[in-house]
Amino acid sequence: MGQVHVLDHPLIQHKLTYIRNKDTGTKEFRALVQEVSMLMAYEITRNLPLAETDVETPVATARTKVIAGKTLALVPVLRAGLGMLDGILNLIPNAKVGHVGLYRDPETLKPVEYYCKLPPNVEERDVIVVDPMLATGGSASAALTAVKARGAKQPKLMCLVAVPEGIRTVQADHEDVDIYTAAIDEYLNDHGYIVPGLGDAGDRLFGTK
Repeated sequence: MGQVHVLDHPLIQHKLTYIRNKDTGTKEFRALVQEVSMLMAYEITRNLPLAETDVETPVATARTKVIAGKTLALVPVLRAGLGMLDGILNLIPNAKVGHVGLYRDPETLKPVEYYCKLPPNVEERDVIVVDPMLATGGSASAALTAVKARGAKQPKLMCLVAVPEGIRTVQADHEDVDIYTAAIDEYLNDHGYIVPGLGDAGDRLFGTK
């Protein structure tokens, strides 16, 4: 069973407080989401494999380490996942980027994939699916299904805020997936919003209603 990791670094928790604040404007909200995403990426990549190499310092040859194997693949879920992307790329500029687009069928209320474009050799990469909110879990699960269908092995899921319902859905559908979140909130209300949450992440990132 995949693990749930709550990233409780003080800087992450501090910035998440301001992300939650209803009075935080679009510009500041966007910057804070990028900052938290970068800090979360630092934690998520803690166990990347390393290989030894030699490098010439100004003084002597040093035996040191570099990240081994293929670079990461980041896959934001459109559209809100885009708000987290630049923050991660600031830390890992060589990461490759894919995208998954989903919409909710008005009759079945199930997520439907309308777009999926992934980097080449995705099966050889460490894939992180990025979406700010893990609410019902339907979209996150569908995105994970989409990347797995195209060869991704054991992708990770990264979100700012999750609720137990969404975690249970992802774990039921993808028992091999680790979930990384900055907080686990209380519940979903009747409108599908995370409580206390941070509102609609997409609307707050892009200034839409």
